Amino acid sequence: MTQNNSISSGMPLPLVRLFLLHIFIIVLSNYAVQIPITVLGIETTVGTFTFPFVFVTTDLTVRLYGAQLARKVIFCAMLPALVISYIVGTIFAHGDYQGVAALGTFSIFVFRIAAASFGAYILGQLADIFVFQKLRQLPRWWPAPAASSVFGNMLDTFAFFFIAFYQCVDPYMAENWFNLGVVDYIVKLLVCLVIFVPIYGIFLAFLSKYVFHRPLNAVGVLS
Repeated sequence: MTQNNSISSGMPLPLVRLFLLHIFIIVLSNYAVQIPITVLGIETTVGTFTFPFVFVTTDLTVRLYGAQLARKVIFCAMLPALVISYIVGTIFAHGDYQGVAALGTFSIFVFRIAAASFGAYILGQLADIFVFQKLRQLPRWWPAPAASSVFGNMLDTFAFFFIAFYQCVDPYMAENWFNLGVVDYIVKLLVCLVIFVPIYGIFLAFLSKYVFHRPLNAVGVLS
């Protein structure tokens, strides 16, 4: 590590932490998507409530470092996240501990989940960055994270459920992947707009006031 708190690749230390946070959220969500739950009569998965954190992380990365470095974080995180997701998903298949010995048997079900996350993550995050970058200069802070969540989550959700569960070995998921995807998207969108967009605003205000001591966009949203 150099004196300016960067690693050998030239990535600033805060960006390295965002990179590690991306990997953690992806791995956690790939495990959590195997655990179905019912919320207010709606069938969904635990992953619905964990994965939106990655959009908050991405939007903050774009806001602080710009779209180019945000894309760098995504492409650096995707392969480690794929490998770790497969390992964790195999050991804890279907939400139950299978033991380390389970790694000795290739699981197409877990691999498809990891591969789906790999593809959907790229599509969703690049869409999120594209939309956010287009709207980040607006005089209000919230349209950028709100709109990017709408489009990013849509691409991510349906790409994930199609790649992971279309004609998969799990009969329930194979039969219901599209309906689960629709419900997952609606719930995820509500969670993002009602909970995570305000959380993003709180983080942005905190960083602006206590860390950077200045507005964090060109038009002075938080000034």
